[in-house]
Amino acid sequence: METIKNYLEAMFAGMPDTPEVRKAKAELLQMMEDKYNELRDEGQSENTAVGTVISEFGNLDELAEDLGLKKEVQEYHDTESANPRRQISRDEATSFIENRIRKSLFRALGVMLCIISVACPILTSESEEHILMAGPALMFVCIALGVGFIVYSGFVDSEWKFIRKQLCFIDMNTASYVKERRRSFEGIRAICVTLGIILCIVCWVPCMLFAVTERVTIGPAIMFLIIGIGVFLIVYANSASKGFDILLRLNDMTTISGGYGEPAPSEVKYISKTAETIVVCYWPVIVSLYLIVSFLTFRWDLTWIIWPVAGVAYRAVVINCRRDD
Repeated sequence: METIKNYLEAMFAGMPDTPEVRKAKAELLQMMEDKYNELRDEGQSENTAVGTVISEFGNLDELAEDLGLKKEVQEYHDTESANPRRQISRDEATSFIENRIRKSLFRALGVMLCIISVACPILTSESEEHILMAGPALMFVCIALGVGFIVYSGFVDSEWKFIRKQLCFIDMNTASYVKERRRSFEGIRAICVTLGIILCIVCWVPCMLFAVTERVTIGPAIMFLIIGIGVFLIVYANSASKGFDILLRLNDMTTISGGYGEPAPSEVKYISKTAETIVVCYWPVIVSLYLIVSFLTFRWDLTWIIWPVAGVAYRAVVINCRRDD
């Protein structure tokens, strides 16, 4: 019986979400259920009964007039001809989710390597001359690896780029499966994000602990390691979770198959092009400023203060640059 319901969902997926269509869908489901039960009572197997019901009631064009949907079916065909939609099957949805998780892992790893790379020159800043330059060298190696992972993450889901460019939809069965997967992942996401935020908050503790020791640079190095791990957890969890929302928002909200996901958040708008440029360039400028000041002064034990100050300032910059419509 579940097969019949799934088939009916696929039949009506692209139909407009109107009271007439919903009523016709319910009536057709009742007729299919009655026929199925009748065939089963006659002794037919489940597979045979399902096949007979689908062959008898499975053509919406032939049933349109009886269901009072002749106009709606014609409009659906016209729309489908102009803007055809591809159905994403449950197997494809599973593959997309696994692919998204893998992509998120590579992206988060790349971001983490870029952050912890700063710890290399900090640790060697008070070393002998022949070791001193090893720190910056290792930093650029970490950055290169991090950028490599981020770039590679963009190729991991190359086969799924059509989802953003082509009109697609999922049926109720696939949507239920995606929702269940998202519900299972929410626990992991909650732990990762919570732990990541905690690590970012307490990251300054090593700086205080090692401030009174001879190796004061160890504190800032450990701080960036902690920040890197915290950001890794946050980026991985949020990026992977976004994959579920991408699938659930595929459907046209005006059709009978719509309504699986929450509406996408409105795009952020800025008061001017200059304001948008400031927000986009803010963190790259902060990173550049931090590295320039740190390499010129070699006071890694003090320059870390740039990050919490920049974090607080960023919120003020966004609030003043964003336009509230």
